[in-house]
Amino acid sequence: MPEHLETEVHAVVRTSGAKTALTRIVVALVVAGLAVGGYMIWKELQKFETTDDAQVDGDIYNISPRVAGHVVEAPVEDEQFVNAGDVLVKLDPQDFEVAVAKAKADLADAIANLQSSRTDVPITSVTTESTLANARSGRADASAAVSASEQQLGAARSRLATAQANVGVAEANFVKATQDLARYKMLIDKEEISKQQYDQAVASVDAARATLEAQKAQVSEAEQNISVAARSVEQARAREQQADATVHSASTGPQQVKVTEAKAASSAAKVEEQKALLAQAELNLQYTTIVAPVAGIVAKKSLEVGNNVAQGQQLMAIVPLEHIWVTANFKETQLRDMHVGQPATIKVDAYDREYRGKVLRMAGASGARLSLLPPENATGNFVKVVQRIPVRIALDPGQNQDHLLRPGMSVDASVSVR
Repeated sequence: MPEHLETEVHAVVRTSGAKTALTRIVVALVVAGLAVGGYMIWKELQKFETTDDAQVDGDIYNISPRVAGHVVEAPVEDEQFVNAGDVLVKLDPQDFEVAVAKAKADLADAIANLQSSRTDVPITSVTTESTLANARSGRADASAAVSASEQQLGAARSRLATAQANVGVAEANFVKATQDLARYKMLIDKEEISKQQYDQAVASVDAARATLEAQKAQVSEAEQNISVAARSVEQARAREQQADATVHSASTGPQQVKVTEAKAASSAAKVEEQKALLAQAELNLQYTTIVAPVAGIVAKKSLEVGNNVAQGQQLMAIVPLEHIWVTANFKETQLRDMHVGQPATIKVDAYDREYRGKVLRMAGASGARLSLLPPENATGNFVKVVQRIPVRIALDPGQNQDHLLRPGMSVDASVSVR
């Protein structure tokens, strides 16, 4: 080989070896850089727990009537924005206005009855006290009358005894006068006494007979007086018994007053009952106008003018856009370092933007346990499945000022746990 060619070959070999060494160095540096970058990325990812099983949540107010009625106005439509207090539905108020008028009339009647009952209480009290006093006075009078009648009966019996004694005396005098007359008659026949003496004896007999008859008449009168006095005593005792009954009846005056007071209390309770019924009737009248409880979007409207609606029937829903949060369902293995207050980032599928928030609270059980039909693992067919725990993330103030978020939107949630 010529000398110059050998020199060129050696130069090419030396150049090729230098390039190979340089290439190896570059490859080693790239691999090291990738390893370091991968490690840094892995370390950074360890600071976050992320899930795509998340959605926007919010309160949904179901609107239903508190009274049944006939729809006369329904001024809102689906997807319409309403402010709190805007009229959603009006029911025909006529039946409820009649109920209010009746309740007012019933209340006025109850108040009148109460006033009358309260007036009866002092009247009954005074009347019963007066009746009892009169009854006691009548009882005293009846007792006095009984005593007087008994005294009269005693006096009549005394007069009868006196009259009977006088009859005995008169009978004795009459017998003596008759016997004297018989002796005088024998003597006058013999002319042993004067005619005058005989006539005096006859007169004595007549006087004794008259006295006897008079005394017997007094006995009869005394007996009649006794009968009259006895009847007077019976009548007086009857009046006394009647007075006792009157006193007993009048003694129930306190109970009658209590009865009257109880009626007054019942009337007062009736007034309160009618007030409550009037208040309920007025409330029912107010319930015929249904207004929006919050500002939000109308959804699921299910009525039209002319419909008859029942109490509690769902008519529509209001979806407020102010109070919005995110419910993120994290695996139970992701909750080791997660706690309330940690910052979170939310990416909404519908918009190319991120929202900031914080972990507000965590559910007390897994989603499966809180479902309508929770799994029953006591059958022996248990298969271990990683459970998910709902975590509520509250948006930071001002994050949803444009009200673009809607309940049900899908989001990716990421929580910074370190």
